[in-house]
Amino acid sequence: MPMYEYQCTSCNHRFELRQKFSDAPASTCPKCGGSVEKLISQTAFSLKGGGWFESGYCSKSGNAKPAACSSGG
Repeated sequence: MPMYEYQCTSCNHRFELRQKFSDAPASTCPKCGGSVEKLISQTAFSLKGGGWFESGYCSKSGNAKPAACSSGG
């Protein structure tokens, strides 16, 4: 389940909630009961490494190599 970050518009209290995609967004601050805004946060998820494209699709064992594999990008 994803983690969402909220900030109260009254007391500026920031908090996180683990919610399902189908759950309604939070509307009240747990500290003061004021209204809250959903914040856009940087995710901790990142992809690193060559991945399937370089290791599988562009493998040197295949006879025909796509043009995208030979470009330096």
